[in-house]
Amino acid sequence: MIPEIDLTDLKVLTDPFTAYDQAREASAVARLVIPGFGPFWALTRYAEARAMLSDPRFEVKPESFMRPPGIPEHCLEYMRTMAEQDGVEHLRLRRLVAPAFTPKRAAQFRPRLAAITGHLLDELPSHAEDGVVDLVPHFARPLPMDVICELVGIPAADRPRWREYGAAVAGGVGQDFLAAIPVIIEGAKDVVARSRAEPGDDLIGDLVRAQDGDRLTDTELVTLVWHLMLAGQTPVNLIANAVEALLTHPDQLALLRADPALWPGAVEELMRWCSPQLLTTPRFAREDVEIDGTLIREGERVTAAMVAADRDPRVFDGADRLDVTRSGPAQLGFSHGPHFCLGASIARVQAEVALSGLFTRFPDLALAVDDVPRAPDGGTWRPSALPLTL
Repeated sequence: MIPEIDLTDLKVLTDPFTAYDQAREASAVARLVIPGFGPFWALTRYAEARAMLSDPRFEVKPESFMRPPGIPEHCLEYMRTMAEQDGVEHLRLRRLVAPAFTPKRAAQFRPRLAAITGHLLDELPSHAEDGVVDLVPHFARPLPMDVICELVGIPAADRPRWREYGAAVAGGVGQDFLAAIPVIIEGAKDVVARSRAEPGDDLIGDLVRAQDGDRLTDTELVTLVWHLMLAGQTPVNLIANAVEALLTHPDQLALLRADPALWPGAVEELMRWCSPQLLTTPRFAREDVEIDGTLIREGERVTAAMVAADRDPRVFDGADRLDVTRSGPAQLGFSHGPHFCLGASIARVQAEVALSGLFTRFPDLALAVDDVPRAPDGGTWRPSALPLTL
């Protein structure tokens, strides 16, 4: 019998790990119940999930993404990112931008990441009220937005406004989200125009200077900025989840404090154990495909349930245990295959710098509540607030 997971069920929203673990042990394929959608499948085991993500029989389409109504018509052409494209078009864009997102470029960016992180850590105590500070609005959320501004060359004077845009994008719905879209697009156009005139020491400048052969159009460069705004929400929630995880696992935090060389591997383990992304972007079956005895018909949606696959005991020893010394198979938090997260290298370094800096600066850091409040989101595991004492 195929297990069902109701994404409106409060038990699933508050504890997705138990729901998906139970489904995984029953079958490699589960049925997701989502109001307004027909058949929607989730692959719960690591091998099947990983294979699907690189299987050409499953495709990403614009319909894989849900946009709220009311987006201004003139903005839509800038919102179809490479994440929404497949095949030749996706490969072309990926090939053009990939050199700006290599591990080497991320390592070169580390000093600037450290400076941005240090500035936010300097300010953090000033946000405390009665000795308690919420890490989400005062560190986890502004940090990735400041990093994106640095990456694409947003002038320093404009960055406070871009933090506000980032907070609106994080909401994903509502009037603030809709109002942020056209100003982000116009701001991105200004960035591209400045880079065309005088390329700076940033990502857009690097791409503008690439003169040989095929090049990105202005529209594609503006779209890339929008793509980064969306992708920047993953580090927000990863940092918040990771801080909570380490504070509730003091033995693992002690290992990191004793040996800072463990931090890069710890980021991988935290991405495996408390990744904010529960499910990958849905794919559509190009043809009838059978997986573990379940027939997924042509045109039906299927997603990889990273929340289950990355805790698959068939692959990970002690899969439910947080272990910052773990090595082994790659986690799927950044996806896999053609749509592997473009900014994974920068996200990894950003998380490492942010977490190590935070715990070094505040050695007495502690949770100020017994139960961290969680946003009721069937696709994302994230705290709505993270009250801490410094």
